[in-house]
Amino acid sequence: LEHLRQIRNGGVTLALHASAAETIRRSAAVVQAAAAGDAPVYGVNTGFGKLASTRISKEELATLQRNLIRSHCVGVGEPLAPSVVRLMLATKAASLARGFSGVREAVVQALLDAFNAGLVPYVPAQGSVGAAGDLAPLSHMTLALMGEGEMLVDGKRLPAAAELAKAGLKPLELQAKEGLALINGTQTSTALALEGLIRFEQVYASAIVSGALSL
Repeated sequence: LEHLRQIRNGGVTLALHASAAETIRRSAAVVQAAAAGDAPVYGVNTGFGKLASTRISKEELATLQRNLIRSHCVGVGEPLAPSVVRLMLATKAASLARGFSGVREAVVQALLDAFNAGLVPYVPAQGSVGAAGDLAPLSHMTLALMGEGEMLVDGKRLPAAAELAKAGLKPLELQAKEGLALINGTQTSTALALEGLIRFEQVYASAIVSGALSL
């Protein structure tokens, strides 16, 4: 929890542990082999949900992932607090770094680079799609990393591409299954739960002091 508190507050640098790299590469190689093959593999060369039986050509696999992100950016309302978005970036990177999602190292590194540069993707606080995870908020986060969404800078929504360029970062180019891996997860729910816990700890400490002073 102490590490998560530091991540929430920013000002720390995150890096991928060397031991994770090989596992990530092996997992990515499995997906890349599936993408190059002819057998149907859900989310790699097929559509999603009710379109699972629809085959996608090899030439359109990257487009499928980009469109998945774009189509799920349906959030509304005020943006999530920067502290919550920082936790989203970090916990998503930690999840993918376990090497079970088939993404390349570059995807995990893009999350870490954005965090380390102090970038905060614009993520609306309300709305999601389906029950497979925090699809809408994670899509907004990913869209910003792709350079198509927006970043939150001093409370203002600014084009993500320009903010990435200022930080010396290139937009993330998704490959087979990577869009699906980025939005299938509960990192927004987890980040909100952590934010609530950390805020409550402060209230609890204040209550202890107030009680002591009263006595």
